[in-house]
Amino acid sequence: MNNYLAQTDPDVSSILKNEDARQENSLELIASENFVSRSVLEAYHSTLTNKYAEGYPGKRYYNGCEQADAIESLAIERAKKMFSAEYANVQPHSGAQANMAVFLATLTPGDTFMGMNLAHGGHLTHGSPVNFSGRTYKVVPYGVRQDNHLIDYDEVHRLAKENKPKLIVVGASAYPRQIDFNKFGEIAREVGAKLMADIAHISGLVVTGHHPSPIGICDFVTTTTHKTLRGPRGGIILSSLENEKVLNSRVFPGVQGGPLMHVIAAKAVAFGEALKPEFKEYMGRVVENASVLSETFLSRGFRVISGGTDNHLVLVDVSVKGLTGNDAANKMDEAHITVNKNGIPFDEKPPAVTSGIRLGSPALTTRGFGKSEFKEVGNLICDLLENFHDEKVFERVKGSVRELTQKFPMDKFRL
Repeated sequence: MNNYLAQTDPDVSSILKNEDARQENSLELIASENFVSRSVLEAYHSTLTNKYAEGYPGKRYYNGCEQADAIESLAIERAKKMFSAEYANVQPHSGAQANMAVFLATLTPGDTFMGMNLAHGGHLTHGSPVNFSGRTYKVVPYGVRQDNHLIDYDEVHRLAKENKPKLIVVGASAYPRQIDFNKFGEIAREVGAKLMADIAHISGLVVTGHHPSPIGICDFVTTTTHKTLRGPRGGIILSSLENEKVLNSRVFPGVQGGPLMHVIAAKAVAFGEALKPEFKEYMGRVVENASVLSETFLSRGFRVISGGTDNHLVLVDVSVKGLTGNDAANKMDEAHITVNKNGIPFDEKPPAVTSGIRLGSPALTTRGFGKSEFKEVGNLICDLLENFHDEKVFERVKGSVRELTQKFPMDKFRL
């Protein structure tokens, strides 16, 4: 296929080969990224990309959907089994659209909902003023405590009683600790609010029991499929059967038209992989490796937000070394270590600059890195950031990165 593309469109082929090389020769530490298996890639590249299938299995608007029905039904059943859920919708193109569908099912424009403050580790779709969620509805943000950077459940309770939201959203994109869904459930019931959990970052941990599950506590659960779940880019919605009709209608035709059937096929493959015992072992290594990374930063004098991690991500304050998150991320990128700048709670720097960086363990764990390698990676990062303008240190770090990537080639460790 690559050879054919090289002949028919060398410009695109060249870009794709460059991306292959970037992934092969870099240490991928973006917390929201992972490496899919060969099987997921094969399903994603299937001829199902040619099929338009508006509607749901058995109720399509187009003919010729027999195989589309079969693959979507399989993905649904596997999703329900993974999470022990009564209902699953596997059509959302992304986590954002999954969230939008739940909002449409529970709120009308102007209604009040609560979500975690983006500046404290929440997500764009949980009420940011530049997002549909903040532009369409009245948002009451909650956050973390300043002393320990843990979710302030007392504040959540107080704000819920004062504002009587119709919906409370729980979940995060940069929160390294476990979330107490039971506490949120108690608060939601007390004020008569619906409860939605966005577990996009931790869904793989939920599936394997490395994080408590929101199923049975929250009215709605959304997740992406490409982070710890290690599938293609996309989203799903989980709920009880009583919400099937309204949620289906809010996904289609509510927020999108025909589903991406090749992506749903790839989701089905990823869900099948997540149901295997090997995936639980993998997630255990993800958590262990993130903990090693956190401990390494702490031992080198960096400030780790909340003092550590319970999941797959680590949030590091680099301002204690006189750096900005933007400068740190860019310098690491030059050394082929890929992270993202990230705000930290109560950050005094703007989002384009930040005081922190966010790191995650899923992708390198997939590649085969263990605890010793993550300790080495952590020390390489510290060496680089502590000697920011030392060219000799930079070249040494870059060389060590090259040795690690060559020791763990993508082809060898891709499932």
